[in-house]
Amino acid sequence: MSTFGAYFRLARVGWVLVREGVVSALPSEGMPPMAVLVKSVAGLLARKRPSEERSDRLARAVERLGPSYVKMGQFLATRPDVVGADFADDLAGLQDRMAFFPVAAAKASVEGSLGRPVEELYSHFGDPIAAASIAQVHPGEVETPDGRRKVAIKVIRPGVRQRFGHDIEVMYLVARVQETFIPSSRRLRPLEVTRTLEQTTKVEMDLRLEAAALSEIAENTAKDPGFRVPKVDWERTGRDVVTMEWIDGIKMSNVEALKAAGHDLNLIADRLIQSFLRHTLRDGFFHADMHPGNLFVDAAGDIVAVDMGIVGRLGKKERRFLAEILYGFITRDYLRVAEVHFEAGYVPGHHDVASFAQAIRAIGEPIHGQPAETISMGKLLTLLFEVTELFDMETRPELVMLQKTMVVVEGVARILNPRFNMWKASEPVVGDWIRTNLGPQRVLTDMRDGLKAALKLAEAAPEIVAKTEKFSREITAMSENGLRFDPATAEAIGKSEARHGRSGRVALWLIALTLLYVAWQVT
Repeated sequence: MSTFGAYFRLARVGWVLVREGVVSALPSEGMPPMAVLVKSVAGLLARKRPSEERSDRLARAVERLGPSYVKMGQFLATRPDVVGADFADDLAGLQDRMAFFPVAAAKASVEGSLGRPVEELYSHFGDPIAAASIAQVHPGEVETPDGRRKVAIKVIRPGVRQRFGHDIEVMYLVARVQETFIPSSRRLRPLEVTRTLEQTTKVEMDLRLEAAALSEIAENTAKDPGFRVPKVDWERTGRDVVTMEWIDGIKMSNVEALKAAGHDLNLIADRLIQSFLRHTLRDGFFHADMHPGNLFVDAAGDIVAVDMGIVGRLGKKERRFLAEILYGFITRDYLRVAEVHFEAGYVPGHHDVASFAQAIRAIGEPIHGQPAETISMGKLLTLLFEVTELFDMETRPELVMLQKTMVVVEGVARILNPRFNMWKASEPVVGDWIRTNLGPQRVLTDMRDGLKAALKLAEAAPEIVAKTEKFSREITAMSENGLRFDPATAEAIGKSEARHGRSGRVALWLIALTLLYVAWQVT
């Protein structure tokens, strides 16, 4: 029944996109004749809103579909390799402008999560001041030995998990259809992208994990200059609520207020990108949603990052490759950039390294010699996606999230300093990391890690030998007696095949009836 529900929900999504004019606003270039005809019919069914861009229509359609789709849209905005650069730009304009849910519902969620009355937990629990697709924020106060302290209370939106569970089925359905009927899309691994969306959103809907991310980044950045995150109140934090330090600061998007407060905007811009790269390269753990609404500047001039619902991680190997790629672009060593892609396995080995280096040069050279304000990281990454597609590079979700976050951070820095040069600002952090981790110290680190791995392997050797011996006996028995299913397994396989056959036929009839109903409604 969940499959049938997914078909109906998909039909609703399509209808909303048609009515809001998203389908009719699609570019016709390269479309087959049948698709152009469908686009023309969709234009007749769309609401008439003159002089409106596709991005506005898309944002309205996504918001009309509900909180889950807002979150999906924001996620897909980080995947220009999947939805295309134009759609990614359109979706990047999506903001969490959801309606507030009642204070009584928020208090009920808090009490259910923490098992204590709100009056016992907080001396004051205020009305909401911000509402997003997954949660909303309330101001509050708590009693401490030093007196009352102001806090921010983030509470999960009621019913959002159930709603998302239904909506993600539609995404899986679309991904399966895409992989089946558009072979060229398999390189982008749409099913894996959908699984990544599901996992990241499930993590974001458990506020204990956001609190843990805040705590981890606080430890990592304890000695970093000019950057911090709010402190977590663990006593008042659970699955559906996180309580943290209230931040009195100026949003980074409010340039005039920052100037009026006397802050050095150029210094803040450099500090922002350097902090982001330091977290990425040094810690392998970074804030992956660093838009201006999540960044404040406090009275001391420090950057304070909030909302750690979306974070990214990179392993040591990925960090090493990333640093070499960035440093290669900075120093114009394009052959090394190409070699790193092959060493990392990002580009299949049957391609020519020199040819790939030539393509990388075509991307990197326009950066050098240009005025700082004309260098666009977004354009650079768009070109990089096009080049890697030519060389059969498969999607690397962890790198795409990192790249997109880098674009957002650069954009925030340009708000502060229109002449911001990301490459110049990045060089001190990237260069220092290269010298520390890819020089003689790297050899010692690799030797130490190799010794640890060898000791673990030696400890596991007896168990490995026992399992290998058991596997060998099972293979021998299979070769002598053949592969056999027990009666229960054979019966279950037969029932499953019959059920899927019936489900497919019923689903086709339901789709046909739905289309007939829509056509009747239109006429």
